[in-house]
Amino acid sequence: MTSRNHYYLSIADLARARGSDPALSWSGAGPGDFAAALQEALRSRTLFEHWCAKQPDPDAVDPSLGATDGQAQVQARVADLHVEVDVLTVLPMSLLRQRLNWLIGAAWQLRDVRPG
Repeated sequence: MTSRNHYYLSIADLARARGSDPALSWSGAGPGDFAAALQEALRSRTLFEHWCAKQPDPDAVDPSLGATDGQAQVQARVADLHVEVDVLTVLPMSLLRQRLNWLIGAAWQLRDVRPG
């Protein structure tokens, strides 16, 4: 059984954080909206399926890249001049990174990882 991990992230400027593809990018208004979007991206295949459909050969995409965690939890809050994000999931960092990059590009930084 895969263990759950807490991933602690920091986003310096959430208001400007956007992925490179506007069709996949987050377009919310604040930390709560971002947390909901990331949680949905981890719990469902919707964002993955949108990305997959844009690939030159969608049938050649490794289906394991669309793995989900129906119990994933995401919380985000403003702290000082940045946003702190706490993600609890069984998904590996590679898939969390993938979803974050689609939503907000490289505008995030991993601060810590701990067992959930």
